[in-house]
Amino acid sequence: MNLAQIIKRHAQFSPQQVAVHAAGEDITYPALWQRIERATGVLLAAGVQPGDRVAWLGFNDPAMLVLLFALSRIGAILLPLNHRLAAPEHATILGHAGVSLLVSDSAHAAAATALAAAQGCRLLPADGLAVDGLAVDGRGDGTGVLAGGYASPVLLVYTSGTTGRSKGAVHTQSGLIWNCVISAHAHELRQDDHVLSVLPLFHVGGLCIQTLPALHAGATVTLHARFEAAAWLADVARRRPSLSLMVPATLRAVLDHADFAATDLSSLRFLAAGSSTIPAAMIAAIHARGVPLGQVYGATETGPVSIYLRRADAMQHVGMAGKAGLHVDVKLVNTQGETVAPGEVGEICVSAPNVMVAYWADADNPAFADGWFHTGDLARCDAAGFYEVVGRSKDMIISGGENVYPAEIENLLVECPKILEAAVVGQPDARWGEVVVAVIVKAPGADLDTAQVLQLFEGRLARFKHPKRIVFCEALPKTALGKVQKAGLLAGLAAQ
Repeated sequence: MNLAQIIKRHAQFSPQQVAVHAAGEDITYPALWQRIERATGVLLAAGVQPGDRVAWLGFNDPAMLVLLFALSRIGAILLPLNHRLAAPEHATILGHAGVSLLVSDSAHAAAATALAAAQGCRLLPADGLAVDGLAVDGRGDGTGVLAGGYASPVLLVYTSGTTGRSKGAVHTQSGLIWNCVISAHAHELRQDDHVLSVLPLFHVGGLCIQTLPALHAGATVTLHARFEAAAWLADVARRRPSLSLMVPATLRAVLDHADFAATDLSSLRFLAAGSSTIPAAMIAAIHARGVPLGQVYGATETGPVSIYLRRADAMQHVGMAGKAGLHVDVKLVNTQGETVAPGEVGEICVSAPNVMVAYWADADNPAFADGWFHTGDLARCDAAGFYEVVGRSKDMIISGGENVYPAEIENLLVECPKILEAAVVGQPDARWGEVVVAVIVKAPGADLDTAQVLQLFEGRLARFKHPKRIVFCEALPKTALGKVQKAGLLAGLAAQ
């Protein structure tokens, strides 16, 4: 058995069910299975072998999903490239992974051609996956040339690299399936669900939080090539999805769009959000429309569904990441590796069947210890089991011997309607060790000065947590999923 068998089974059980809707086209489960069959034949004819790494460079496209499932049958590995990276960054990743074949959509054909030539790997246009006459049905039982199985590595995803060189997380087919099971519990996924998927599939967030779990459940996915707030709102109104996934940047774009207030959101049973902490004001704006907004916490390495706030808890536990997921063990530890008491801050460690098996070419990475993945994120857990993420261990500021967690300050800042975005970092200081610096993007047309910002903290946070410096800027440096690149911020501050 392999990952692709999921599609084959749904094709048999529900031949009329639409699996994917994209670019105006409905693709039923039988039609999706036929595409996987053809792609498997094409890849075999191209010489793809078990264990080979095959990269995808392109926007969200059903062809990428077809490629993933076809590779799972062969026992090869998909490496989705972040199309927003520069050519040298792509080259570094391809070289590190030892990619043998690069598949690209038409929009990235020129870049892919140059990249393949420079790396000495073969090139295949996405349209080439659909060649007729190369189906291999009848050899999909894991025997013969189709060697892929649940234990086979199938997905290699490189981290965003916000603090240095990115690393490749290796996920097995079994890990992806377990992640689907865990996500189904997080979102109460059913076959009659309809997921509107708009986040980039080159990240596990876009691919694994709702998209693959929806296909595992036999549900329907409407796939957008790229996120656009207007298109998201239009399809919520027109196609009536029951679930969707956001990050702070996309949620902000939707809330700020002129059509938000008039768009009928009643089809949405639940809206999930991830990547980083969601400001309370954004959550309140969605809740005011009658749509519960929960959160999903995880990392590229953890599948990523590890902790989540389900629909029933969303409106009562605003700001919480949620509880440890089904089949997921979570513990919080101090710097000595000891489990902290309830209410105390500790590093999030995860042990679960959806956690990656290793970093590519870095099997002894110290992030793994005694079966636990150390995330580097800090959180506290209350007596009821709800986790609140307070920041990254590397981002924690130690000022005058006191620990300061940036998320606590950032959450307060973004409550101010005059502040569009904010990030808090620690800057070296001869007297205090580090001082708190708040970097702020003003809301359009807002009149805001340093004194007004500092007044926001009076009586609400301890004095040692108050920023010693306020910096206004036009935009914060971010990754593709909207995470602030604090290393870039610190470098910019140091240069000032």
